[in-house]
Amino acid sequence: MTEPFDAVVVGGGFYGAVIARHLSVNRGLRRVLLVEREAALMRRASYTNQARVHNGYHYPRSFTTAYRSRINLPRFVTDWPGAIVRDFTALYAVARRNSKVNARQFERFAAEIGAPFQTARKELQALFSPDLVEAVYEVAEYAFDTRQLAIWAENALRLAGVEVALATEATSIDKGDGVALRLALSGPDGARSVAGARYVFNCTYAGLNRLFGQAGGTQARLKHELTEMALVEPDSRLKGLGITLMDGPFFSLMPFPARQLHTLSHVRYTPHRALADDPSVDLRALLQSPGPATRVDRMLRDAARYVPALASARADSSLFEIKTVLEKNEGDDGRPILFEKLDRLPGAYAVLGGKIDNVYDILERLDAEAIH
Repeated sequence: MTEPFDAVVVGGGFYGAVIARHLSVNRGLRRVLLVEREAALMRRASYTNQARVHNGYHYPRSFTTAYRSRINLPRFVTDWPGAIVRDFTALYAVARRNSKVNARQFERFAAEIGAPFQTARKELQALFSPDLVEAVYEVAEYAFDTRQLAIWAENALRLAGVEVALATEATSIDKGDGVALRLALSGPDGARSVAGARYVFNCTYAGLNRLFGQAGGTQARLKHELTEMALVEPDSRLKGLGITLMDGPFFSLMPFPARQLHTLSHVRYTPHRALADDPSVDLRALLQSPGPATRVDRMLRDAARYVPALASARADSSLFEIKTVLEKNEGDDGRPILFEKLDRLPGAYAVLGGKIDNVYDILERLDAEAIH
């Protein structure tokens, strides 16, 4: 075993990269290692998502999540300006039927969290079916370019002196002899090694409970979903728009700057399969070729009832991923973070971020810990 690290962060998504840099730059840890199973940073859940910088509108049934989004958005825009995309109009619409909020409730909620909105211009309202849509609002919401965030991560980690091991998988964490923790690693050529560390942060998202071995997993109960984010090219009437239909079995159409397309997600059709958190189930196998059949035709057909111009959208491809959420938030659709200290492995932490822009909530928890 080589000289122990002060900290090892497992998972090279956005959260893992930000945490590793923070430990080195802000917490003063001398030797920090970031371990990522893929061949590059931010290849998985940090990439295969809506690329939405939330401003709270999305969560009328979870005030805490909505309010934290309002607090975090200005900081996120300031800290990652090169990744922020603003060149579109963000619209939120409220359905007349089967919505869990009506227009008046949405307006009151947005006002309570301080999120700006205005009734959409007539030419934008005309894109929606008046029989099915009660109201349409222009709001302040942005997208992010995952490619730019990945470039930032590579540069920031290098400047911070964080060591990065790509194509390397952490297979277990155990108590060490002479060091707090021992990580078993499998390198790109299959070579096995062991790394010692005082602290370990598991940021592997769907893999949180697949790493702790005899120490057990998180106390918080997790749920996984096999999800499809369709990539489409809308016609000229919709290319400069982001559309979210609230708040029920509906859809979102958002710019996806990394591919110069739009993501199309649908509450009914995006989740392909729900799975309890069972470490014996190989979640990666669900994403391997040939993979699940796309449902983009059903997404487009249903969404076009509300926005007829979507009937002429071109389906390009789909991003499939395992989405992980806390079971306790299934009812209110909240997306709080999970920052859990594992009592049976002192120095080990499990981290689950609900949205990319609430990374600040994790950093606040880190700063509250006696990590030095």
